[in-house]
Amino acid sequence: MAAVRAGVFGWGIVAPKSPNISAFARNLASSGSWLSPFDGFGPCNFLTGTPEFRFDEYREWIDRRFAPRHFQTLKSKMDLPTLYALGAFIQALAQNPGVEGELKSLGGQAHVYVGTGLGSLDTIYRESIALYEAQKRWNRFWAQPERNRALGAYLAQNPGAREAGVPAHPDTVSAGERDAAEQAWFHYWTARSPELHEYLGELAEIEGLKIEGGIAAGKLNAIREKEKRRARMQEHWKAPEPPWKVSANLIWNIHNAPAAQISILGKITGLAFAPVAACSTFGVTLKLAMQAIQSGEAKMVVVGATDGPPHPLTVGSFYSARVLAADGTVSVPLTHYQGTHVSGGSVVWVLGDLDYCRAKGFRPLGMEPLAVGVSSDAYHIITPSSDGPKRAMMQALADAGAPPAAVGTWDLHATATPGDYSEVATFRSIFPDSVCVTARKGTFGHGMSAGGGWELTAQYLGAEAGQLFPTPLRERYLNPAIAEVHDRIVFDTGRVFPPGLAGKLSMGIGGINACVISRPWSERD
Repeated sequence: MAAVRAGVFGWGIVAPKSPNISAFARNLASSGSWLSPFDGFGPCNFLTGTPEFRFDEYREWIDRRFAPRHFQTLKSKMDLPTLYALGAFIQALAQNPGVEGELKSLGGQAHVYVGTGLGSLDTIYRESIALYEAQKRWNRFWAQPERNRALGAYLAQNPGAREAGVPAHPDTVSAGERDAAEQAWFHYWTARSPELHEYLGELAEIEGLKIEGGIAAGKLNAIREKEKRRARMQEHWKAPEPPWKVSANLIWNIHNAPAAQISILGKITGLAFAPVAACSTFGVTLKLAMQAIQSGEAKMVVVGATDGPPHPLTVGSFYSARVLAADGTVSVPLTHYQGTHVSGGSVVWVLGDLDYCRAKGFRPLGMEPLAVGVSSDAYHIITPSSDGPKRAMMQALADAGAPPAAVGTWDLHATATPGDYSEVATFRSIFPDSVCVTARKGTFGHGMSAGGGWELTAQYLGAEAGQLFPTPLRERYLNPAIAEVHDRIVFDTGRVFPPGLAGKLSMGIGGINACVISRPWSERD
């Protein structure tokens, strides 16, 4: 029985300088970098890749399919990783008219595997700050003598007779320690406020109201009655909003939100979930999709990865991990090992059973994905090994039924760190010196989960155009140590797409590796 083949039947991109797949393809023709100064800390020396994106551009598409409030609900509740993914998904439906309807009609045989790197970091950040500020207001309110009989009694005592173990009063410590002392003092006395316990008793009575009558109407009536009584209670106590009244958006933006919202937007009723494999996420989603198609579990799978825009927490974390460039200039892989640049955006593909989709009249794009090899280093959280990536590459070649000599071009993970040298050395331990190599993180930076998908899409678009697009790397800046190992590299002028297979390696934090082997479509195909 012949093996089931897969093809790409739609793709979409949100990336720095590239709000869509068309802009992405145009920009690849230039050797310039797409990075820009980061303003998250105010003036600083970081360059990052901030996506160009306007969700409003997709409003008409969504309004044609849903009630008008649906677009506004998405815009108000969903963080940017989900919105980026939705934009890329809508783009991916455009290359082959009819794919949208097919995904709906396939029922359980259409899946969605869309992962994310750090998730909705900005929502977590903003809600954490809101919680912190609300808790401070709350504790300060209940730790005042006029609303705390226990504190009033304590302060009325002779200082020598007061109980031990009470935190120091903020007025008795130095200015540098006052903030911490205030928090400790207010926290301690809030817990001992009889008035707060009376407040909580009233609140418990309100929350204990039961639904009466029909479920739907009774639930609505109970919610309204609770809100009315809570408002009266707040007015009576003149209390600030409790710290537990944080936004529900935190729940709506967990890691599976992009996959779930794509399934809702596309009315896709098969399996939808979020694979998370750091920088190897896109390769892992592709692996899982190919397995589902080859096993017959799915005919079509929406795959992808999405990352929020660069955030102070992300940039600061990467810098503290000593893998981020911070001198205000573009750090190009294979040169001076200055570090990488954080970027945000998304990439979404629609993968399908090749024969099935062709029978529906759909045209495959780019190249044919033959195999994805995956492995774990089991070595170090940040520093890659040589054995782990090598296992992924050898597995991909074996599954593709291809010898190393059949490969004509290869895209590196290359992050402009010392790992570039070991990656090239590992690559050359398998492949001949005839393979033409690309490294693109100097172009659009490093998307935590989407970066590998951008690089693979660039490779596939290059196959369609018959060229390996240029990179920001200039030949005279190639690191001498790397040049000694391999110097057949795409610089700032690009090259003709070589014959043979194409390979792409991604190496994720935690030592997770994914290697994709692809084949250009032949004239017969």
